[in-house]
Amino acid sequence: MSELQFTVPAEQSGKRIDSWLAEQIEGLTRSAAQNLLSEQAVSCNGQPLKKNYKLVGSEAITVQLPELKEVDLKPENIPLDIVYEDADIVVVNKPRGMVVHPAAGNWDGTLVNALMYHCGDSLSGINGEHRPGIVHRIDKDTSGLLVVAKNDAAHQSLAAQIAAHTAYRGYEAIVVGSVKDDTGTVDKPIARHKTDRKKMAIVEGGREAITHYTVIKRYNGYTYMAFQLETGRTHQIRVHMASIGHPIIGDPVYGLKKDRFSNIGGQCLHAAKLTLTHPKTGERMEFSASLPQYFTEVIDKLERMQ
Repeated sequence: MSELQFTVPAEQSGKRIDSWLAEQIEGLTRSAAQNLLSEQAVSCNGQPLKKNYKLVGSEAITVQLPELKEVDLKPENIPLDIVYEDADIVVVNKPRGMVVHPAAGNWDGTLVNALMYHCGDSLSGINGEHRPGIVHRIDKDTSGLLVVAKNDAAHQSLAAQIAAHTAYRGYEAIVVGSVKDDTGTVDKPIARHKTDRKKMAIVEGGREAITHYTVIKRYNGYTYMAFQLETGRTHQIRVHMASIGHPIIGDPVYGLKKDRFSNIGGQCLHAAKLTLTHPKTGERMEFSASLPQYFTEVIDKLERMQ
C-alpha cells in the first residue's frame, strides 16, 4: 500500500473529489477514483470522504493506493495504419483517441495491444513489459506518426537519434489567435505542475524544452502552424503555445474553456512528419501522414469563416 498526500488549492473549491483526484493522479480514471472513495481509501484529517464530497479548498487529502498487480497484457486485433514496416522498425500513423502504451486505467485498447497482435514477439523489450517496442510516444488525443522498434538494437539506435536530435518530428496544429511572427522558437523549461500532477508547466529549473515553429496560414482569429521539436518533453507543444498566449484549439487541459472549437474532442495537433536514420541500413528515411478528418474539418470551417 502506498500513500499520496495533496493540499487542495483554494481555486479548486466546489469541485467534486472524484473528478479532482482523477486530475491529480496520472492514469487514474474518475470511476477508479470513485472505487477508492467507496473503499474509504481517501480521507481528510483522518476522516474518510464520500464520493459526492465537494472540495472547500486548502484541505489536506490523503489517498491510500493499493499495490499494483502484475497485468498480463494481451494482443488485440485492432486495425493499424502502417506507414512503413520491415524487420527492424514499424512506422504507425496513430489515430486520435488511442493511448500509446498500457498504464493504470488503460490496460487494453492501446497501440501496444495492437502491436503485440500485429508483430507477435518481434518487439524490443528495453522499455519494459508494458511498453514493448515503444521508443517515443504522442498524447492520446494527438494523431500521427511514431516509430516502433522491433528489436533491441533498433531501439537503442532510435533512442540515441532522438536524444541527439537527429531524428526529426514535425507537427501541425491550429492555435487560437494571430501569431505575431511567421517563424520563431519557444525556449522555455518544462516540468510537472506543482499542484496539478496531470499537467505540465513552464517551471524555472525544469527540463530544457525547445520548439521551433512556422506559420502555414492565417485565418480570422486562428493560425495554422507547423512545429519541429528539438526536445521531446511531455505536452511540449501544447504547453509552449499556451505559454505565449496561443493555445491549441480543442486542448482540454491547456486550451480555452470556451471557444468555437473547444468541443472538437481533443487538441487539433497532428504528428505529420518523421525523419530518421534506419538503424540497420543507415539510410535516411522520411515519412509523412496526411491530415486526419477531424483536422481537415476544422480547416474547412476556418476557410468558410474568411
